[in-house]
Amino acid sequence: MKAMILAAGFGKRLRPLTDTTPKPLLPVAGKPLLQHHIEALAAVGITELVINTSWLAEQIEDYFGDGRQFGVSITWSREEQPLETGGGIANALPLLGSEPFLVINGDIWTDFPLAAVCDKQLAPDQDGWLLLVENPEHNPEGDFALSQDLVAYEGSQKYTFSGISLLRPQIFSDYSASSSKAGSCFALRDVLRPVITSQRLLADLYTGDWCDVGTVERYQKINQQLTDSMDKGQHNL
Repeated sequence: MKAMILAAGFGKRLRPLTDTTPKPLLPVAGKPLLQHHIEALAAVGITELVINTSWLAEQIEDYFGDGRQFGVSITWSREEQPLETGGGIANALPLLGSEPFLVINGDIWTDFPLAAVCDKQLAPDQDGWLLLVENPEHNPEGDFALSQDLVAYEGSQKYTFSGISLLRPQIFSDYSASSSKAGSCFALRDVLRPVITSQRLLADLYTGDWCDVGTVERYQKINQQLTDSMDKGQHNL
């Protein structure tokens, strides 16, 4: 299985920290945020990685190189301007192959066991899988509901998309072929809409640790939390 890490954003909400340092290189518990993802993937045997870059791309690519020193092989997907989540994945499709691939947002942190994704097999009538989490304070209304094990838009309880998914590449090809947005910026949620409405998108709810490292306050909080855990010998990354 290949994995794509989304790391091309400007990190505007993290300014001024990201004015000169790209968000994926911000240190969390002594190592760049992106390194946590790379090492977690390598630990479960996912070693073929595609990472998209744009803002301060050279810094990220120079730091990680081809990934060899981290036990992985990295192929870089450079974007002249960030193409958002859906556009960035669509742009990298030639690098990702024809089989379902794992996608991780580069600006999250979680202790979710990625080995669980390695064991997932999509049936012919299933186009993907999302990991949902309980709603954080900054997203109290949530994103999606769960109808048994399927993603839905309506439901008594909604949850937040974690930024971790397993997706068939065909859904991006289909979206690009049917949309006037092909070749431009678009969000992953746009690509997922027809998959959700046709009941072809699975999901699981995870109740462990998860954080969207999207603001200076949340970044400082998770950095301190993980640093304290390491000092106490409780953090495994």
